[in-house]
Amino acid sequence: MIHVTQPSLAPLEEFTELLRGVWERGILTHNGPLVQQLERELCASLGLKNFVTVSNGTIAIQMAIKALGLSGSGGEILTTPFTWVATLSAIQWEGCKPTFCDIDPQTFNMDPAKIEQAITPKTVAIMPVHVFGNPCDVEQIETIAKKHGLCVIYDAAHAVGSTYKGESLLSWGDISATSLHATKLLNTAEGGGCIARDSETHEKLKRIRFFGHNDAKEIVEQGFNGKMTEVHAALGLANLKYHREVLVDRQTKYMLYKELLGGDDRFEFQTILHGEPNYSYFPVLFRSEKELLDAQGALLAQQVVPRRYFYPSVNTFRAIVPDASAMPISEDVASRILCLPLYWKLSKNEIELICKILLN
Repeated sequence: MIHVTQPSLAPLEEFTELLRGVWERGILTHNGPLVQQLERELCASLGLKNFVTVSNGTIAIQMAIKALGLSGSGGEILTTPFTWVATLSAIQWEGCKPTFCDIDPQTFNMDPAKIEQAITPKTVAIMPVHVFGNPCDVEQIETIAKKHGLCVIYDAAHAVGSTYKGESLLSWGDISATSLHATKLLNTAEGGGCIARDSETHEKLKRIRFFGHNDAKEIVEQGFNGKMTEVHAALGLANLKYHREVLVDRQTKYMLYKELLGGDDRFEFQTILHGEPNYSYFPVLFRSEKELLDAQGALLAQQVVPRRYFYPSVNTFRAIVPDASAMPISEDVASRILCLPLYWKLSKNEIELICKILLN
């Protein structure tokens, strides 16, 4: 079976060597030494001023909303309909309402030209998603947000390793919330992180992560348990050593797919307009849903498992957003998009096989 993704993992012995220290110290959680080391090394590797590791990417979004004082406000957070359901869940768990701005049909990101018309008097923040690691138009979004006095929280779940003007994409927004899940380029099995624009927000995020404790262990605000464990941090440290190598490998395989499929007008590809993506996924846009389903069936018959990602457009999730408006571009793209296998251990021969099946 060739699955749509597999985790990029360091050699097992490098992970277990780090675990040996965890066993010797007897510290498994509560901001342990490996968590602190991972945060420092992530900042150094990615060129960030701060990084608060957390238990997962959904919690990271919730923490961002809390840290900016939006929780429980009932305010609207404007986001994209072309995302994973966790974006909506995090907004709703924090007592806010997700509303939608349709996407650009080429980049698959929130369309900046549509943002202002989607803002209402109840809007308190904009939450774009760097879809498949493709950078949003961060400068235009920031200009719009400042004009309307809104916070910007990036759902940057896919964006570790993506850059804009040579700097980490995670440095944009009031807060960027990212994921270190097993499916991401850099993983801690389960995990995530928040990157804040200023030091005051960074300190608040650290307090929220640990039940609202300050350094003196006093409860100074409402928080919850968002901590990363030492075991997860150990895996992150082991994998971080190979992050650059994984990035190069992913880009090479992404470009091979484009070379092999690019001459066929049945396929369209995500357009990169701003910055440099991390090439974390290879989405293909088919001319119709029928052509997608035919291709998916042909791949599955040869033990190749692609993924309809993101499908369906989340504004159609009536159990969660019963009154959401139609988002015609997102709904159309979601019906025709398929992510092909792309991961560390995927071989050139396997990519060629996948393309041969699609081109047949």
